[in-house]
Amino acid sequence: MENQTEDLLIVRDFLARQRTKLANDRTLLSYIRTSLYFIVSGTALIKVEDLENVKELGYFSFLISVLLLVLGFINFFRLKRKLKKGKYEKM
Repeated sequence: MENQTEDLLIVRDFLARQRTKLANDRTLLSYIRTSLYFIVSGTALIKVEDLENVKELGYFSFLISVLLLVLGFINFFRLKRKLKKGKYEKM
């Protein structure tokens, strides 16, 4: 009876780790998607010729896009390294 419980815990822990890896991948894709939204909005703001004051906001949008992309990759690889080491309990 105890062996069955240990086997279930091992499978449960394995599946929990797999869910965490997939969630990490989804989070990276979310960062990339948000970064692309900021690139598109920045491009649209720069192309508006009627309002000259909006161009600075477009360039700021590009800056936010790059920062989000870098932050997403840093977060992804940091969590991936923790999962490989097995130290994912306290994040």
